[in-house]
Amino acid sequence: MTPINILIVDDREENIIALEALLERNDIKLFTTTSPNDALRIAWENPIQIALVDVQMPEMDGFELVEMLKSNPRTKDILVIFVTAISKESKYAVKGLGTGAVDYLYKPLDPYITSAKVDSFVQLARQQMMILEKNEELQAYAIVVKNSADIICSVDAASLRIRTINPAVEQILGFTPQEMLNKSLVDLAIETEQDNLRQKLGGIIKDNLSYAKFESQFNTFDKRTIWTECRASYRNKTIFVNISDISPQKSYQQQLIKSKEAAEYGRKVKETFLANMSHELRTPVNGIIGLTNMLRKSDVDEQQINLIDMLESSSKSLLGVINDVLDISKIEAGKFKIVNSPNNIREIINTVYHLLKFNADEKDIQFTNEFDERLPEMIMVDSLRLNQILMNLLSNAIKFTAHGKVNLKVDVLAQQADKVKIRFCVEDSGIGIPADKLSRIFESFEQAEDDTASKYGGTGLGLTIVKKLVELTGGELSVSSEVGKGSEFGFTNWFDIATDKAEKVSAKVGKVLEPFENVSVLVAEDNMINQFMLQKMLKDWNVKVEVADNGNSALERLKEKDFDLILMDTHMPGQNGYQAARAIRLDFEEPKRSIPIISLSAAAFEDEHREAIASGMNDVLAKPFEPHQLHEKMTQLIKK
Repeated sequence: MTPINILIVDDREENIIALEALLERNDIKLFTTTSPNDALRIAWENPIQIALVDVQMPEMDGFELVEMLKSNPRTKDILVIFVTAISKESKYAVKGLGTGAVDYLYKPLDPYITSAKVDSFVQLARQQMMILEKNEELQAYAIVVKNSADIICSVDAASLRIRTINPAVEQILGFTPQEMLNKSLVDLAIETEQDNLRQKLGGIIKDNLSYAKFESQFNTFDKRTIWTECRASYRNKTIFVNISDISPQKSYQQQLIKSKEAAEYGRKVKETFLANMSHELRTPVNGIIGLTNMLRKSDVDEQQINLIDMLESSSKSLLGVINDVLDISKIEAGKFKIVNSPNNIREIINTVYHLLKFNADEKDIQFTNEFDERLPEMIMVDSLRLNQILMNLLSNAIKFTAHGKVNLKVDVLAQQADKVKIRFCVEDSGIGIPADKLSRIFESFEQAEDDTASKYGGTGLGLTIVKKLVELTGGELSVSSEVGKGSEFGFTNWFDIATDKAEKVSAKVGKVLEPFENVSVLVAEDNMINQFMLQKMLKDWNVKVEVADNGNSALERLKEKDFDLILMDTHMPGQNGYQAARAIRLDFEEPKRSIPIISLSAAAFEDEHREAIASGMNDVLAKPFEPHQLHEKMTQLIKK
């Protein structure tokens, strides 16, 4: 507790000692002097709350001292008690009270009366100190309220009318504070918001909330509408409301929403375009590959076989470019999935090596691979994506190496109980990459030099796909190069060591496929080449085939006849494959309702595969496909 400062002024030392003895306690701090002039100095330098002043003193009497204290703003609030031995006549009391004293103590002092009076004035002084502190706080708050950029007002809880409001209302709403007094706060809101605002204020009163926040739209003097954030507190039948103008934030928020909607619309348009492009490009490629397989089975001479090989190579090259573009699009759309499974790491690498060995031999390049002895046999990895990374890096190295060597090195950098850190490094002695172009080569459609595409070919997507695939798998990609001496591309990643063996998949390409017995298939396909190819392929398997060129036609055929299986293209004019599949599952009776349906879609996006299954199709086979893949799926579904 802050002590109360008491000043004792008496020209006789013994009187001061007597008063000190009477008043000494923990909540009081005493200042004493025998000189009125010294008393003025003490009062000026210290916050004195009470002064006990002797009336009769040489040089300056008590009345003169008190008059001087009361005339100064810093000492005018001191509670003065005169201590006197002169007569108790009324004229002396009046004179003393007239100078500003609040009471008298008469000598000889009665200890009980003196203590009681001083104690009461100590309490009074303490209350004055509290009032002064509160006044200072209120003045500080008043300054804050007056200069606040927000509207601050007090509202009567019964009528919801404004009692007080600060000048900010003129800046925000355009009304003067005087115009706002006794006006309903609810009337400030736009018409459609008034009921809502009234309910919110009523809820604050009902629940006696010390804090609530909500948004509302208010009208301004010049008929504009602004967004506001209101923070309200209820106390003593009054609602105190702080109102901020949040129109700029709301405008920015709405712009963000519009931008997001535009981005989502753009993404959907892009996905639709890519899906259509996938279908339009992959469908004819499927026809080319299918017809190539058929030609290979016909009576052809050696020269024609060479032409067929070139045709097949060209079509697969075209398919690779299409797949690269679609892979980039899927990665950017966040629809690219990494699916890890147990795989033999050496087999994956050897497969890539043997596929590219012919290209290296054609250029008379030394092509080698090296394995770390510590490399585990089986790891958890997405073999397709690892194959894709290695194929891109190695084919790039071979493409840009005119002579010398290309080497694939696989090292184990670290190993734990069930994990292994592997670095794959592709080294070449090719043309190299300038230091200032290293960052560009991983950008989509970019290459190290402007004439690279014309000299060496390629889309400039290979390294972009490598970079994005490595990032998706959580790995790190590095590159170093020197012009004229070669390049080194490496990527490092942690892999889980697999305990299960990978299932061996027998190579079925070129294998004679068994014919079916008493199987009838309906083909719903609008592309004439694919119709022809499928009919020829199915008839070679002893399958009875009927063709419909759209979904409506397929449903009509199914009503007329029974089939064991439907091969359904998803993109067809009129009723598409999804709609036709749903109609079969919902509108037909058994057993036709449960007829197996395989989607033969040229779509490359996972969304379309999921939509095919959701529409009621049993399986999906993406175009282009090999004959054995279709034969396998048909066999599985017909057996079921």
